[in-house]
Parts: sequence; structure tokens; C-alpha cells
Amino acid sequence: MRELLRKWAESSLILRILCGLVIGAALGLVVPQWTGIGILGQVFVGALKAIAPILVAVLVMSSIARAKGGLGPRFRTVIILYLLTTFVAALVAVSGSFLFPVTIKLEGGEAGNLPGGLADIFSSLLNNMVANPVLSLTTANYMGILFWSVIIGVAARLTRSQTVINFFGELSDVVSLAVKWIIQFAPFGILGLVFTSVSEGGLGIFSDYGRLVLLLVGCMLVTSLIFNPILAFIFLRKNPYPLLWQCLKESGLSAFFTRSSAANIPMNLALCKKLGLDEEFYSVSIPLGSTINMDGAAVTITVLTLAVANTLGMEVSFGSALLLSVMATLGACGASGVAGGSLLLVPMACSLYGIPQDIAMQAVAVGFIISVVQDSVETALNSSGDAFFTAVAELHDRRRGRGC
Repeated sequence: MRELLRKWAESSLILRILCGLVIGAALGLVVPQWTGIGILGQVFVGALKAIAPILVAVLVMSSIARAKGGLGPRFRTVIILYLLTTFVAALVAVSGSFLFPVTIKLEGGEAGNLPGGLADIFSSLLNNMVANPVLSLTTANYMGILFWSVIIGVAARLTRSQTVINFFGELSDVVSLAVKWIIQFAPFGILGLVFTSVSEGGLGIFSDYGRLVLLLVGCMLVTSLIFNPILAFIFLRKNPYPLLWQCLKESGLSAFFTRSSAANIPMNLALCKKLGLDEEFYSVSIPLGSTINMDGAAVTITVLTLAVANTLGMEVSFGSALLLSVMATLGACGASGVAGGSLLLVPMACSLYGIPQDIAMQAVAVGFIISVVQDSVETALNSSGDAFFTAVAELHDRRRGRGC
């Protein structure tokens, strides 16, 4: 048994995940009534979501406590990349919506407790930052986790106590090993997630909302495969596609099925380690990216808002579309890193055009109908971008260090 487990761990994780994907799809088509198979996916995602807040807190505290300095330029670069690419994604969504305008059926929908504007977004972000640290861990409030982890990490570093610093380092190693064990079960989790999607969702969504799905996915693919590599090339001055393919394969694939940037944090951390990046850097930039690097969310917010405007026969000027891009960028940074998080910010963007919340909420309802495709692609774009631009920022810093 021990030898079997060793061979399992040493085999290609991507190959095992692809096998799980194929088997899950086949079972979903052949025996959709075997709903118990879907529990595998629920347990896997639940385990990732449970360990991710602890992992982020421990890694950030450990990294800052043990930091040797010199991380400033890389953090500035990665934050610029995160925000710039999110804005570019919103502009791509505006262009796509102008070139291929779509309308939606505005039927049903209920209003809820949603952000009313940018002031509410910023207020919520600030309140989340200073929330109780224990409560932040239990509720996966990553803004609070990051804030308090930085505070504790800085305090530990200032004590100059090697005992304290070593404690954080050893705790980080223990939690990282636990995450590694969980990731080994990814193929079974993917099998369960794919089975659920195929057995329940099918392809019926394409009949009513096909054009909307194609527009959303098309804008996300253009952002991921064209504009993100262009920005990376500007910083690296070399072909970024080999790095992009690796990030899409090893991060985007798992994010596509987990549909949660937060749950995919362990996958991204493992990928960054495999790429040979600095742990002090990526252990902070990856969880930060899951909060503010939201290209897919910006696309979703923009496309659905303009679809509502088109349905209502409203004329959208270039100036207002540009303002929508800015609002979608800032709003996306406040989107929750869980499935469907970006949809809840559509009413905020719709308020720019004076669209009532009850109508905007109908667009949210449509979004949830197509979320099996939209949210999966969105999360794959968001999460793979976290690892991609973390690598770009560090490689850019290394290039500058060589005086190139």
C-alpha cells in the first residue's frame, strides 16, 4: 500500500486530473442518477476552502517575519499588473459588447443586500480589513486575514527573536505539508465536480443564453490569450506564452472546476514553488491576487451591465462606457473570491446608468443560470493570472537586477 501511494504521489498530477475529468464526464452522461459521486467534489472543495485561510495567514506571517528585504519593487510591479490587467479586461468587455451587442430576458429576480455604489465597496473593504482576526479566519475574510497577518508578521520581525521567527517558519512547513496531502486527492475532487456539472447542467444553457455565454467567454479568452501576454511581454521582453500555458494548465484547469479563487490558492502556491519563485514574495502576492486580480470579474460585471442597458434600449456613450470600465475595475477588486461573487456587483455597476436594483437583479439571476460556464471560465482567468503575473513581476525584477 505504501509503495502504491508513493507511485501515485510521484505520477503527474495534471495527468491524474485529466483522467478524473474524463471519467467524471463519462459517469455524468451514463449514470447521472448516481448523485453520490458528486460528494467527492464537495469534500475536495470544502477541504481546500477550509485550509486556505489558515495557509494564507501562516505563510504571510512567516514570510514577513523571515523577510530579508528587497521585496518592494516586486510588490509594486505585481500590484500595477493586477490592477492594469483588470482595467484592460473591462475595456475588452466594453469593446466586445459594442461590436456584438446582446440582450437578455429580464424575468424574475429578487433584490438582496448588495453594494449600492463605490462608497459601499470601499467601506466594506475597510471594515473587512479590521475585522476580528479569528472571525476572519473562520469566515474566510481574506482582507482581514492579510491585514492582521501583515501586522503580526511585522511585529514578530521587530522582536528580533529567532525563536519566534523559527516558530512561524516551522508552522508554515507543517501547514504546507497538510495542503500537499489534500492536493494529492485533486483527481477525485475534479471527478466529482465534473460529474455534478455534466449530470445537472448539461448543455441546455446554450439554447437560451448562447450569445451571452459566447460574448463573456470570448472576452475572457481575448484578455487571457492576447492582452495579458502583451502586457507581460512589455515587462519581460521575451515570449510569455510558455509561462502562460503552464499557468493555465496547472492553475487555470483546477480553478475552472473549483470555481473559487480562494480554494485555488494552494494550487497557485504549489505552482509558484515549482517555478522556482521566491516564497517570501509569492506567499503574499498570491493571496493578494485572489482579492484584487479580477480580470474575469471585470468582464462579467461590464458585459451583464451593458446587456441590461441594451435590453432597455439605452444609448451608452464612449465616455460613460469608460467610466463603467473604471467602476467595474474597482468593483471587481471587492468581489468575493467564491463562486458567483462577481455577479453580486452587477447592480452596483448598473446604478451608473440609473437602472433600478430590481431590474439589475434580474441580470444577476441570468448570471447564475449560465454560471456553470461563465463562473468557471472567470475563475480560471482570475486564478491563473495570479500565478502568471506573480511570475512576471519576479522575472521582471530579476531582469532589472541584471541591468538588462
